[in-house]
Amino acid sequence: METSPWDAFQRELTACTLCPRLVAHREEVGQRKRRAYRDWTYWARPVPGFGDPHARLVLLGLAPGAHGSNRTGRPFTGDASGAFLYPLLYQAGLSSKPQSEPHDDLRLFGTYLTAAVRCAPPENKPTREELLACSAWTRLELGLLREARVYLALGRIALEALLEHFGMKKSAHPFFHGAHYPLPDGRHLLASYHVSRQNTQTGRLSREMFLEILLRAKGLAGL
Repeated sequence: METSPWDAFQRELTACTLCPRLVAHREEVGQRKRRAYRDWTYWARPVPGFGDPHARLVLLGLAPGAHGSNRTGRPFTGDASGAFLYPLLYQAGLSSKPQSEPHDDLRLFGTYLTAAVRCAPPENKPTREELLACSAWTRLELGLLREARVYLALGRIALEALLEHFGMKKSAHPFFHGAHYPLPDGRHLLASYHVSRQNTQTGRLSREMFLEILLRAKGLAGL
């Protein structure tokens, strides 16, 4: 049976070993584990995107959390960022359930989740070289999402990754929560503070703030 472009992409991505520092870190975390997850078999590989392959709305985060996506194998799943994000996707009518668990039947409606870097970086800080290496996967992945109309960047690094992808100058498109930059062919690039614990538990990003920009993105996407 012929392999679909999506299956081929995910197979190649999850076998990636381009960045030695990230490979070492993701695997070490998967071996040492966190006490609460000592019975888990960690994913400990590059994390593929998740959602609707016909998505009109794409959310791009920074990178897998060491004990979140690096453990579960699904973006924004298994840590505080997902506990914040998925209920709001559900409230916005973009998901079938308000929580995400590995191997569940969760579906996203017209929406796709991915990240600028696919492996968990030490201290959540990928290097410039690692971002550049993973930009090749971004190019391939976004190329498969042919129906995307709106891109919502979660955080400055995600915005800059998308600006580079679209050949746009960073200096002319600064990051701030609520930023909205038109793209060619009537598409849109929006930015939000990242849904990290650091932002959500300090009040920098509230549920109301994120739901507002999510609904704006949904409307622009025609969902």
